[in-house]
Amino acid sequence: MSDSRHHVSSAVVVTRPELTEDVAARLAAIEGVEVHATGAGKIVIVIEGPHSSVLGETLIGISAMDGVLAAHMVFEQALEMKETIDDDRTHAA
Repeated sequence: MSDSRHHVSSAVVVTRPELTEDVAARLAAIEGVEVHATGAGKIVIVIEGPHSSVLGETLIGISAMDGVLAAHMVFEQALEMKETIDDDRTHAA
């Protein structure tokens, strides 16, 4: 596995509707996880890490959280580090 790669994934987390905001707050506290949107029973997140197994392990942990009904990876991309370093902007989208 190359250390010059950075992995990014988006996921949808399905929650019990009354616990969506609580779960979103707990997700935001996880290193490498960003919450981008919440709605009744759904949360859109981005997970980042040095390799895909970190993303998978994070998603498995999220799936096991109280209040989470399911967590589905939607997209994954591996970026060369040189693609991500330019005034903190990514050009791979």
